[in-house]
Amino acid sequence: MIARIIDASIANRFFIVLAAIAVTLAGFWAVRTTPVDALPDLSDVQVVVRSNYPGQAPRIIEDQVTYPLATTMLSVPGAKTVRGYSMFGDSYVYIIFEDGTDLYWARSRVLEYLNQVQNLLPEGVTSTLGPDATGVGWVYEYALVDRTGGHDLAGLRSLQDWFLRYELKTIPGIAEVASVGGMVKQYQIVLEPFRMASFGVTHAEIVSAIQSANQESGGSIVEMGEAEYMVRASGYLGSLDDFRAIPLRATAGGVPVTLGDVATIQIGPELRRGIAELNGEGEVAGGIIILRQGADARSAIRAVEQKLDELQASLPEGVEIVTTYDRSQLIDASVENLTYKLIEEFIVVALVCALFLWHARSALVVIITLPLGVLAAFIVMRFQGVNANIMSLGGIAIAIGAMVDAAVVMIENAHKHLERWEHENPDAVLATRERWRIIADASKEVGPALFFSLLIITLSFLPVFTLQAQEGRLFAPLAFTKTYAMAAAAILSVTLVPVMMGWLIRGKIPSEDSNFLNRWLTKIYRPGLDWVMRRPKATLAIAGLIFLTTAIPFTRLGGEFLPPLDEGDLLYMPSALPALSPGEASELLQRTDRLIKSVPEVETVFGKAGRADTATDPAPLTMFETTIRFKPRDQWREGMTPDKLVEELDRVVKVPGLANVWVPPIRNRIDMLATGIKSPIGIKVSGEDLEEIERVALEIEGIAKAVPGVSSALAERLSGGRYVDVDIDRAAAARYGLNIADIQQIVAGAVGGTNIARTVEGLARYPINVRYPREIRDSVDKLRALPLLTPSGQQITLGTVTRVGVSDGPPMLKSEQGRLTGYIYVDVRGRDLASVVTDLQETVSAGVDLPAGVSLSYAGQFEYLTRAYERLQVVVPATLVIIFLLLYLIFRRVDEALLIMGTLPFALSGGYWLLYLMGYNQSVATAVGFIALAGVSAEFGVVMLIYLKAALERRGGELTAEQVDQSIREGALLRVRPKAMTVAVILAGLFPILIGTGAGSEVMSRIAAPMIGGMITAPLLSMFLLPAAYLLLRRPRQANRYDSADEPANAEHPTP
Repeated sequence: MIARIIDASIANRFFIVLAAIAVTLAGFWAVRTTPVDALPDLSDVQVVVRSNYPGQAPRIIEDQVTYPLATTMLSVPGAKTVRGYSMFGDSYVYIIFEDGTDLYWARSRVLEYLNQVQNLLPEGVTSTLGPDATGVGWVYEYALVDRTGGHDLAGLRSLQDWFLRYELKTIPGIAEVASVGGMVKQYQIVLEPFRMASFGVTHAEIVSAIQSANQESGGSIVEMGEAEYMVRASGYLGSLDDFRAIPLRATAGGVPVTLGDVATIQIGPELRRGIAELNGEGEVAGGIIILRQGADARSAIRAVEQKLDELQASLPEGVEIVTTYDRSQLIDASVENLTYKLIEEFIVVALVCALFLWHARSALVVIITLPLGVLAAFIVMRFQGVNANIMSLGGIAIAIGAMVDAAVVMIENAHKHLERWEHENPDAVLATRERWRIIADASKEVGPALFFSLLIITLSFLPVFTLQAQEGRLFAPLAFTKTYAMAAAAILSVTLVPVMMGWLIRGKIPSEDSNFLNRWLTKIYRPGLDWVMRRPKATLAIAGLIFLTTAIPFTRLGGEFLPPLDEGDLLYMPSALPALSPGEASELLQRTDRLIKSVPEVETVFGKAGRADTATDPAPLTMFETTIRFKPRDQWREGMTPDKLVEELDRVVKVPGLANVWVPPIRNRIDMLATGIKSPIGIKVSGEDLEEIERVALEIEGIAKAVPGVSSALAERLSGGRYVDVDIDRAAAARYGLNIADIQQIVAGAVGGTNIARTVEGLARYPINVRYPREIRDSVDKLRALPLLTPSGQQITLGTVTRVGVSDGPPMLKSEQGRLTGYIYVDVRGRDLASVVTDLQETVSAGVDLPAGVSLSYAGQFEYLTRAYERLQVVVPATLVIIFLLLYLIFRRVDEALLIMGTLPFALSGGYWLLYLMGYNQSVATAVGFIALAGVSAEFGVVMLIYLKAALERRGGELTAEQVDQSIREGALLRVRPKAMTVAVILAGLFPILIGTGAGSEVMSRIAAPMIGGMITAPLLSMFLLPAAYLLLRRPRQANRYDSADEPANAEHPTP
């Protein structure tokens, strides 16, 4: 069939060229319009339900909001994990779905179940779905600064909330613009309880009066003078005087009692759960741009930057926008880096072809077909929706060497056929028709086998498609693009390549011997081949011993899920002790930011304590998240590397009470949303009793710190929060005609302060808060003495009807699958992840006695590593069976297919040794490299065996042992050039990736390392091992006398 395709392509060469032009044009369109990002979107399909229950403690939020929501969401179809966070005033429930679930289908299902549970939630709880974004959605962050001092934090936050936020939301691809930091302006009504008592006004009456005084209404339409007038009655509160004039009641003499008589009205900041700070210079307000799932990150960021430039002119004088995080820098660096790598590979591959063939026009065939294969891959990527990122472009990069293999071997074979024709017809001139016949014969001789060998490389990547979760989403783009590029190369090898050879391979064809490189390779190869052919069994034994040496690097290599990615920016995420006040958090944040900014390589430091106003950020006030942007590398001190920079930052930032953790921003946010863990290793302790969970977690923390390679271990304090408990005495309350709700209203509203309404000021909305003065509620004794007015008009104190005391409790509660959970964060440095986890698990299981009802689980990157290896152990053998079947289709003999399969383990030797020598750990990236190696290694064996078989078949008939020996020598020795070229182009294509630096190089070099190592050992061994094994396979029985040291091999396969 393949031979017929080659004939048809040559016969219809004009249409083949037209198709190639069409592919080129479509490819250029695909390259221009393919969405660009730095990393593939690794996040799970997730929906977030955020519920606001103002003023409530974490335990109340957990019992009344999070638990009902989480247990209901466990029933949502496709939900695999439900994670709950209960913190002061807010509940977050993350529903994580199985891979492949459509996000918008998942959101609609969650909405259905939310409607079911809504009636079970307390009055005053508002639940909303989070944005249709993912973990990599935080693509851009900025801060608003006024260095002139003309605007306070409330003014800056108002600009962000009511101007910038809505303007930026209009940009296509933006799911949400979250505000962070600053202070929200609030109208504060500070009640005077003694004056309230003297006027006989209760707290409930004041709240009702304010709500009634803050509204506008319409009065339909009136007709006057043949015209319609729409009626409106104004009533929104707009100034402090408006508040003071609110009537509460009238005295007996008709004198009104107003709000100003019983309260002090002022403007102040709303209670803050998030603080932002810039460069250690002080607090700022800021914004976070969150990208919609599947949107083009690069174009969205470009649109955001343009919009911010436009909006800068509309901001008040002195206010400027400072960029604090910009993903586009990483995107541009990644794409630019891999684009340069692709160009380098093109050049190197073209030079290798020119050197070996010594014929410029022949090398031009490769130079033309290579970009076509790449463009074809881009076309399929574009229609499939695969972004251009580090991994998808990397798939093309590692395929380039193998893509040109078929073209190289076919060109070399055409050279050989033309050389033979010239030798047989020394005085004749080669006619056009005859040239096309020779080109067709040369192509058909090796074309089918080469097509199937490229198919082997294509199908060898099947295991990568079976990876799940994060590892699957990371490597799927690479697997897709490598597969498409190889499939395109396979199709081009039997269509366009023969046509291009017919047109371009003409003129004087230099003989193989005239090239110094070919002569030198043959000269080196001959003595080794002679020795091997005399001692075939000894050769097999030596090869076996070489393979056994693989045990040395294999047993010493560490393991990790993925190498640390240098994203260009860094995230500082220390864990602070609980119960920090906003003022203390702000002070700590400023101190750490100032220390970080003192390092010369740092450009900006944007610190965040607590949470931004978005469902994608369930952070307590004790969680610090500082984004560090570095200056360009050429401005760094000499000898400074990213690793050394982290070490220096770790040395500089030493603050009592903070445990340092330095992580890459994108990976960390993905990991946190996927597992709830912000460090490489996380240990989850689940149970019912908070005290037991905390006791076990603290035990594990102490044990973990002693494990080698653990740089820090921190257990969350589940009882570190401080509570003022107000226990109501029901009997005492009943004597004064008070019920539970009356007292709780005073506690919630007057003591804690409650937002009861919002003012409307143009487009802006500001909360109205009612509370008691701070000086009468800032200690337990004063709270006991707090005056209350009973329905009968009596004045009593809070202590009369309640017991007020201080206790410890949870600052925040976390749950998973409906069970309370405590986390221990373990950071690793200077040792591989797998070894640390193994030691940690052994130490914990030996040193921690788990009480009944408490369970442990390990999460984080280690979880992914284990799952990936379990899957690969099943799929890799299945892929080897597929490769074997394809080899059988090529050679139609089981023994020859098994012979090539037998060379694959020798590729492992070089791969493992190179990983060991370069100091790399085993990871999913290196596993992908080994999978890719299996395909290209098998392809080399196919090329070698093609020539050995062809040499035997040319002699034909019954062959003696000596003739078999000579034929195999001829097949091996006379065709050194195509074999050397096959290896050289693959190595030339991979070498720039191995030695490359820059964005994405950490993953790419670990994929290339096993391939390069394997492509050094596998061909070397195959060039000696295959002739020796083939000799034993094909030598007649009577060959016993030929090599007395060897027994007859495979006598059941007679000579063809």
